Amino acid sequence: MLTAVVTAAETQSLHPELEAFRPLLGKTWAGAFPDRPDGTKMEDVVRYERVLNGMAVRSLHSINDGIYGGETLFRWDAQAGKLVFHYFTTQGFVTKGEIHRNDDGSFTSSEQVEKPDQADGVTRVEAVFRVAADRLVVESTYFRGDVAEPGHAAEYRPAPGRNVVFR
Repeated sequence: MLTAVVTAAETQSLHPELEAFRPLLGKTWAGAFPDRPDGTKMEDVVRYERVLNGMAVRSLHSINDGIYGGETLFRWDAQAGKLVFHYFTTQGFVTKGEIHRNDDGSFTSSEQVEKPDQADGVTRVEAVFRVAADRLVVESTYFRGDVAEPGHAAEYRPAPGRNVVFR
């Protein structure tokens, strides 16, 4: 059964501007963030799926079995000529952003937080993503106004049998 799902993810139609997501589709990934200063371990589990007849990609993720999580929809905005996304979180805030492909094959995203007071004062997030068939590396920077600070960084690997958990 799992083989059929992976095969479908590999062969079903997908908007050409979303093809870079194909190595992620139909798989669940897990990545550990660096331990917090208090020693708390943080693990993120994320799943990517083809949705809306291939016109969008959805990711669902949860940290530490649901203490925090969210859902993102990525789509090509033909009018604007760019890849855009909306991210909905379990803390009640929403972000919207865009993704650009870099010359080295990586991607850079920039997103605006709609309710920074619900996001610990973070107003904007920038991240670099590197996608391969067997790993996903993400490094982010958080902004509080114009002040940048390190965000989360993780290397994700396929995690069959793991689940995104919401409480």
